[in-house]
Amino acid sequence: MTARRSLASDISGLTKKPPLSRRDFMSASAAIAAGYTLAAGPVRAEAIKTDPNGLDAGMSSVKVDGGEMPLYFARPINAAKPPIILVAMEVFGLHEYIKDVTRRIGNLGALAVAPDYYFRKGQLAAISEIRDLMPLVNAKPDAELFADLDATVRWAEAQGGDKDRIGIVGFCRGGRTVWEYCATSDDVKAGVAFYGSLIDPPTQKQLWPKSPLEIAPEMKAPVLGLYGAEDQGIPPAQVEQMKAALEAAGKTAEFKIYPSAGHGFHADYRPSYNKDAAEDAWQQMANWFKRWKVLT
Repeated sequence: MTARRSLASDISGLTKKPPLSRRDFMSASAAIAAGYTLAAGPVRAEAIKTDPNGLDAGMSSVKVDGGEMPLYFARPINAAKPPIILVAMEVFGLHEYIKDVTRRIGNLGALAVAPDYYFRKGQLAAISEIRDLMPLVNAKPDAELFADLDATVRWAEAQGGDKDRIGIVGFCRGGRTVWEYCATSDDVKAGVAFYGSLIDPPTQKQLWPKSPLEIAPEMKAPVLGLYGAEDQGIPPAQVEQMKAALEAAGKTAEFKIYPSAGHGFHADYRPSYNKDAAEDAWQQMANWFKRWKVLT
């Protein structure tokens, strides 16, 4: 398994698609109007839409090095001291899928916050070609990423979030972020990584000093890893390698590998979506956060 192939896992779900008819997808103009990215490929017409009723949800921002970082948040209306759950996005930016996931987590009783930590590179969701997108997101240093997440936590605390109940969930590149932040932050109580890459390319070493596999012995919070057996970039053998590294270091983590699922199986707006795996993984995520007292 090469590091180059591991990085390709961020987009592997775009290249292996189940056969679907043209009517199953939105037109490009409809997808843009609905707030989805186009770089991820065709957008499913049946993408999940979560009603914001009962939620205080919308955009805000927090000051970070380099400007004002946009945030999308969702929390139950009139919730007193809700737990804080960070939502770490895919490489495609803060588009409608990530916002909808944030609302879903808000419905679990949390103050869910999705920071747009790629904002310094412009509106990634407006980029239509993956070849134009990847150099931008790959230029994000881990040190800057962690500082942006720390600022997001401080913002959430200032909004009344419970500083003693902080979790993080991430998808695709955001899954890698979960592993990294759970080894870096002293405040996170638990993390859930949806198909996050585990090995980094050697070319990224200056910006990303340690891969999740390398940083496994430093893990500070328990992490649940959710992966697909058909993932073309993160095969089960690599997941087993990560599991062994964590066990050797005495770290708490659990994994579930879905037999029929590939990369991006939770992304309901993409052809890679696997309904059964996605729904089970969501319940696994909720149970994990309850187990570690992030959710009640």
